[in-house]
Amino acid sequence: MSTGVQLNLAMILFAPWFAVLSVLFWRYPRQPRGPARLAFDSLALIAATAAAFAGMYWGMAHADAGYGPMWKQVFATSLAYGLYLGVMAAALIARMRWFARTNSPSRAPSRS
Repeated sequence: MSTGVQLNLAMILFAPWFAVLSVLFWRYPRQPRGPARLAFDSLALIAATAAAFAGMYWGMAHADAGYGPMWKQVFATSLAYGLYLGVMAAALIARMRWFARTNSPSRAPSRS
């Protein structure tokens, strides 16, 4: 296996799954849509992908080779997957709170 493929194997293997998760994040919920939502979603997907790549490269560089030749791939893949899901989960929670805040009716003072 070439060095380039070996270094990027974690992302090659997880690219289809990351694509599925990214499309689901992008498309749902369908409303509200607007420039702020598109910017937020774009930044979240870029951040998740960047975190996955950074984790993968860090894992390949810091994995203990004493556990066998596959350990580098296992460790790098685990880090990449965990970081991607972590960033996407944080973005999903932030977006849900943002929608809840913008869609909730304003509280007017009650007259007793």
